Parts: sequence; structure tokens; C-alpha cells
Amino acid sequence: MDNRALIRAFRLAAQLMELHDENPFKIRAYEGTASSLEALSFPVSDVERTGLPDRTGLSKTAAARVAEMLDTGTFEELTRLLSITPPGVVELLQVKGIGPKKIRALWKELGIESPEQLREAAEKDEVSKLKGFGKKTQETILAALEFSSQSQGKLLYPQAEELAQDLAKHLKDALQTEQVAIGGEVRRRLEIVETITLVAATTQPDNAHELLDTIQGITPDPRRSGPFAWRGTATVSGVKVEILLVLPADFTNQLFLNSAAEAHLSEALADVQPGRPATLRQLLKKEKFEQETDIYQKAGLQYVEPELREGLGELALAQAHKLPRLLENEDLRGSVHNHSTYSDGSHSLREMATFLRDQGYEYLGICDHSQAAHYANGLTPERVRQQQREVDELNQELAPFRIFKGIESDILSDGSLDYTPTVLETFDFVVASVHSNLRMDERKATTRVLRAIENPYTTMLGHPTGRLLLRREGYPLDHKAVIDACAQHNVIIEINANPWRLDLDWRWVHYALEKGVMLSINPDAHHTNGYADMRYGVFMGRKGGLTKEMTFNTKSVAEAAEYFAQRKAAIKPPLEFKDSLFG
Repeated sequence: MDNRALIRAFRLAAQLMELHDENPFKIRAYEGTASSLEALSFPVSDVERTGLPDRTGLSKTAAARVAEMLDTGTFEELTRLLSITPPGVVELLQVKGIGPKKIRALWKELGIESPEQLREAAEKDEVSKLKGFGKKTQETILAALEFSSQSQGKLLYPQAEELAQDLAKHLKDALQTEQVAIGGEVRRRLEIVETITLVAATTQPDNAHELLDTIQGITPDPRRSGPFAWRGTATVSGVKVEILLVLPADFTNQLFLNSAAEAHLSEALADVQPGRPATLRQLLKKEKFEQETDIYQKAGLQYVEPELREGLGELALAQAHKLPRLLENEDLRGSVHNHSTYSDGSHSLREMATFLRDQGYEYLGICDHSQAAHYANGLTPERVRQQQREVDELNQELAPFRIFKGIESDILSDGSLDYTPTVLETFDFVVASVHSNLRMDERKATTRVLRAIENPYTTMLGHPTGRLLLRREGYPLDHKAVIDACAQHNVIIEINANPWRLDLDWRWVHYALEKGVMLSINPDAHHTNGYADMRYGVFMGRKGGLTKEMTFNTKSVAEAAEYFAQRKAAIKPPLEFKDSLFG
């Protein structure tokens, strides 16, 4: 059991206590346990149970609950709370926009015990009549329920990758073969996965079926299965699972056919001679291959990485041998857009810096929240100065590693940045992000973001749409207008690498590159573990054709410092601009 599962369990216990209107001091204690676990940078499961209080800083009582959770998969209080709560009410806790107190009112006053019953009550206009709800809340609930229903049976990429890797290991061990590979949406690194696909070579498919039927965590679906294909679902998430059983000689062909979008496989190849296969799919029907590189070579094409096999123009580039060398994790030399305990992060500035340095990186861009972000303990100008003094001290101590003074400045409703110019000019760089008033229409939302991009202090645009995958729709934007403005004003766009965001969407990366806009792989880390998310941002960049040369944080510390210095030196805001935006 990893730390995330422990954190979820203690947060759930706190929510259930609030749902049942229990002792607020106990609720805060459980929330405190979750927060303490979130601040740890090592796996709690690796700690001796008797040593948990000393290693984690938890009280003996909280540590005992953690130990119980690790050993049994639950703890007494959580078991009690779940036993007195209908499962459908527990499910309602996942609906965005309503907390435990509102769910208690819905449950006790309207008898609602499931998302389906809540939808029915909202559609009948019964929810708006409850005290503390109203029409607007009812509309928000309906929108959240609709989004939630559309998200059923889907996984974020990291969850799908983990499940696919576990299944691949099971199959390799059981079939005693190395010819087992992950294909499909996971291999193509899609941000949301609906089907986990594996290809396994075997001469005994019946035995493989028997094995798969016994694996815990996946449920077979005999109606969709066949002699050479086991199909079912992941029991918890409902995501589809498909395992194709092929002869060893067919392994490469089948893996390839199940590692590319249909548009990639069926696109007409250029300059095809009479009698030659016209598509990659036709080529694979005529010949068996040992390596995927051989397939492209036979077709006269440059090798296409799995991430690019979407049928979005990559074959034309491969035909001309103009596919770029894609960005690699190893190319990244720094991490910008990270948070510390100055705002809503779990680790101190020193801890965030030294951890990143010890991972071999050259610099940290610290970007705590600005003062308008009250919910995230945003920094007042005085706390900005306090943090910047600490940055100066740490830079002397940690050199040649460097911390750049940044801020994640809220884009306010009128498009202006948080803080006055006198505060903004103290930062090495500014990441401008929208966090509030997310319900503007596209015209207003785009105008708001364009004004922020035009601000001379904006160095980088953070998570452009503010989306939370499988949780919340993104902010409606005219992406072309936003990217064009970033090109005009020399503003970097981040690919927020947090798996819930992955924003800028990879589908717009190519257009940004066409316009000469540099991108930055930013983890938005609130915890030292968050730096590891950069790999997901790299995957998304690669899907859009991102190269090392067009990625900001592949710069060395000296190059990044020079870029920031030159960008700041060029800021000469006209008087009327200052007056209109900052008052």
C-alpha cells in the first residue's frame, strides 16, 4: 500500500465524520494525519511499525491507525464509518461542488442515497429548494454528475500504466516468456485511457485464459472474449482490459497493429508502386516482421515513435525523413513552477531545493501562489520579501544549484496580474494562471487570458485551461488566439505535468511549435514526489512533436538565468498600460 492510498483513507474518514456531524476535533485530527502523510518523501510501508511515530512525526494513536491500515487494508474507525453509510452516499463524496455537509442535507432531508437519485432530484428542481442550495448550486451539481458519468470506466494515464505493467508481469511469469508487451492507448501515452491492451505470445491460449480468469482485480467478460483474445474489465475502475494471445511469429505484427491509431495504419503511403501495399496495415498482412523498425524501413519511412502514431501528419514527415528527435526525460535540467510551505506546498523551500538538486537537476523555479489565492495561503508582499531573502541565503549555500525567484500570479477576472508592478519586478519570472471564475464563456475567457499574456511581466502561461481530467471541464479558450498572442509577446506556455492536468493539451503542441512558442515541462509540484510527474509532461510533449530545443527547462542554469535577465531588461511598460491594468 503506497502513501497515496493511506492519504485517501484518512481523508475519507474525515469526510465521513463530517457527513455524520461528529466531533470536529476528531475530524481535524484525521485531516492532520492525511496532511502529515502527504508531507513525507519516503514510503511509509517500508518503515518498521514500531518506528512509525519517530519516522513520520505522527502521534502514537495516529501511527497505530496507519499501522493497522498497512497490515489489514483498513482501520477500525474507517470500517465503522463505512458500515453506517450507504455505499451510494460514499460515492456522492466524489461529486465535485458538494461537500459532506451538503451531502448530509441531501441524504437526511431528501433521502438521496446515490448519484442517480441526486440527478433525478435535481432534474425535478427539488435540490434548489433545500436551504443553502439554490438554482446555481443545483446546476453545478447536474454538470458535475454529467461529467462524472462520462468519466466512468476511464483512467488517468499513470493509473492505466500501473495496471498494464502489473498485468504484463503476471503474464510474463505465468507464460514464461518475454514476448508480452503493453500496446494500445497506454503505449501511445494517451492522457485518458479507456482500454488497457496487452499482446502476449503463446502456443497455449487455453492455459492463458485459465490464468487470466484467476487474476484478482480483473473481471472476465466471456461474451466479448474469444479463443485468442481475453477481454474483461478492471474490477474497481471499470476500465476495459483486452489481452490478445498470438503465436510467437506474429508477435511484432500484432503489437504494431495494436499500438497505432486506425488513421496511422490506414493512411495511404506516398509513391506506392503497382502491386505494393498501399498502407501499413496492408504491408503487415503480406509480411511478418521481427522488429517494428523493420516495418517502417520496408515502407520507406523514418521510424515513428509510438506516441506519434495518431494519423496526424506524422507519416508525411516520416516519408520526407523530417521527424524530429523528440524530447527525452534526460534532457530536462531544471524544474520551474513548484510550490513550498510558503503557500500550499508540503515541503519547505530548502527541502524542495535540496531534493531536486540531489536528483541531479541544476535549478528550481519556486512559484508559490500570489496573494489573491487565499484558499492556498497566497503570499502577501511582505511574505514575498521574506521568501526572496531565504532564496538569496539558500543560493549562497547551495551554489552552483540555483533557486529562481518566481510566483504563480493569479490572472484576475479583468485579465490583470496579482500584485503591483513594484512587486512583480522583484521576481526572476512570473507564471500567470487562472484559478478563479472558471465559468466565463469562450470570448470573455479568451480576452481575459490575452490581457494577461500582453502584460510585460508575464514570462509563462500556466495550465491554460485549468482542466482537471476526469474531474472538471477545462476553461473554454480560443487556443489559436492564445498561442498566437504568446508568440507575439514571447511568452512560454507550460505543459503542466500533473497527471490531472496535462495542460497545454498535447493536440495543441504542434501548433505552438509552428508559431515558435517555447514550452516548459512543469510539474506544479507541491511535494518532493511531485517532481516525478515531469515524465508525464514529457510524454505529452512528445505526442505533440516537442523537441529539446523548444523546451525551456532543457536550458542550463546559466542559460535560464540569462533568458530571465534579458526578458526582465526588456520590460518597459508604458504609463497608460500601468494605469489601465494596475490602477
